[in-house]
Order: sequence, then structure tokens, then C-alpha cells
Amino acid sequence: MNRQEKPPDENLTELLDFVLLGFADMPHLRWFLFGLFLVIYIIILMSNGTIFLITKMDPALQSPMYFFLANFSFSEICFVSATLPRMLMNLGTQRRRISLVACATQMCFGLIFGVAECLLLAVMSYDRYVAICNPLNYPLVMNHRVCIQLVTGSWTVGIPFLIEYTYQTFSLPFCGSNQIDHFFCDVFPILKLACGDTFVNEMLVYTVAVLFVMVPFLLILGSYSKIISIILKLPSVTSQAKAFSTCSSHLMVVVLFFGSAIITYLRPNTRHSDGTDKVLSLFYTILMPKFNPMIYSLRNKEVIIALRKLLCK
Repeated sequence: MNRQEKPPDENLTELLDFVLLGFADMPHLRWFLFGLFLVIYIIILMSNGTIFLITKMDPALQSPMYFFLANFSFSEICFVSATLPRMLMNLGTQRRRISLVACATQMCFGLIFGVAECLLLAVMSYDRYVAICNPLNYPLVMNHRVCIQLVTGSWTVGIPFLIEYTYQTFSLPFCGSNQIDHFFCDVFPILKLACGDTFVNEMLVYTVAVLFVMVPFLLILGSYSKIISIILKLPSVTSQAKAFSTCSSHLMVVVLFFGSAIITYLRPNTRHSDGTDKVLSLFYTILMPKFNPMIYSLRNKEVIIALRKLLCK
């Protein structure tokens, strides 16, 4: 934990901006990285946007499962847009400075959209649980009103906590270096620049991570343990395979997304290294939003059929 003593007031410097170092240690790869991340960003926007579009337009995809998938795809676009455009600008212009307010805004929106994704994945697992374990009551349990409430809760429940946490973090005194060894304003890199005792702030990080990452993850595991037990009791292999196919895509996304998020935000602060944090952050902020549409579309026949209809128009 960062428990260094607060320096005397005359040694404190009120920082008005930070410097996002990003990939400054690889200047020879600057334009390669810019081109790579620009292509990835375009792919993320187009692929997630396409899934959002076809789930709204195709009559065959007007079910709760695809309603939640549309919201998840939209959250992916929002999540990656909170970080990637700024990183592209920094790579292209080499102007790495970011104001304190802009940094706080980026961190807050990144956390809000990240939490929304965690909760939406939990909601999607509950939807699969009801569909497979209680199919006769599925239309009644997952009616339109319930779906709206679940999605609204996923988007909004974390906002008050995360705004308050962002305010508490950026109310800390910052002194000395203003260089953030990261490509966006993330929690632990910011806390490393704070003066004085940050123990309370770090405990708040773990509290938020447990509430909005670990708890949804455990609920998902609970849902899938019951789903798998029901599937294994089905009489035929064909029925089992069909049931597994409806939730396998979601399960793959859950493992990849939650795995990287839990390692990033729930491991002890003493084990946080800048290199490891960057790699993990790249994985769940950039690569996951790129691969998620592929996972859902390539493993879902209904999505593939709807996509073909859209392309043939």
C-alpha cells in the first residue's frame, strides 16, 4: 500500500495536468501502433454496431437474449470509446498531456461502462438460466418490463458509487511527477502519483471491484452450474448440444472478460507492475471488444442468418 508521509505544503505542487506516457518507450513503433489501433477501433465500431443494428431490425432477433446482446454491444462501443480515441490522438500528435478534469472524466466513464458490461453479462447469464432451467415460465419471467428494468439497472446502479470514487481519487494531493505510465487514466496508475496515505482509496477500489466484478462473476458461475446440471440431464446428445450452443458464446466472453478484470483490479497493489497492467488493460479494453462480436456471430446461427439478410439488401 502507498502509505508515504505527506510532504510539507511548500514541497507540494498542485498539478493541473498529467502526461500519459502510453507507448513513449517505443517511438520506432509509433505509426505502426497508430495504424493498428485505428484499424482495431474501426472494426470494433463496425462489428458491434452491426450486431446492435441487426438485433433491432431483424424480426427473428426480437427476444430478451438479443435485447441484452444489443445493449452489451452498445456498451462495448462506449467502453472502448472512453479510452481508444485519446490514445490514438496521443500517438498521432505526440501531445500526451491531459488535464486533470479530462483525466478524471476518462477514468469515471471507463469505470461506468466497465461496470455496465459486468452487470449486463450477469443479466445475460440469468436470461440463459431462466430459458434453460425454467422454459415454460420464460415468457412470463423475462417479459418486456423486466428486461427494461434489468438493463436500466445495469447501466445506472454503479454511477453514484463511481462518480463519488472518482471525486475522492482526484481530491488527493498530487506532487512530484505528473507522468502516468499508462495509455489511459486508470485507477492504480493515478494512485501511484498521489501523495500521502492512499490506503482508503485502495480499499475502495477493492470494494468496488468485489461489488461490481466479483459478485456478478459469482452469480454467473452459480447460474451456469445450474444450467450445466440441467443440460446433462437432457435425454439426447442432440438436445444437450443445442442447449450448450445457446450459452457457450456468452460463457467464453465471461471467462475472458472477467478473468482479465479480476486479475487487474483484485490482485494486491504490491504486485501491480506498469508493464503487466498495460498488457491486461489492452486485453480487456481493446482486444475483448474486438473479439466479442466474432464470438457471438460465428457461434450463433440466428445472428449469421440475420447478418446475411442485411448484407443481401
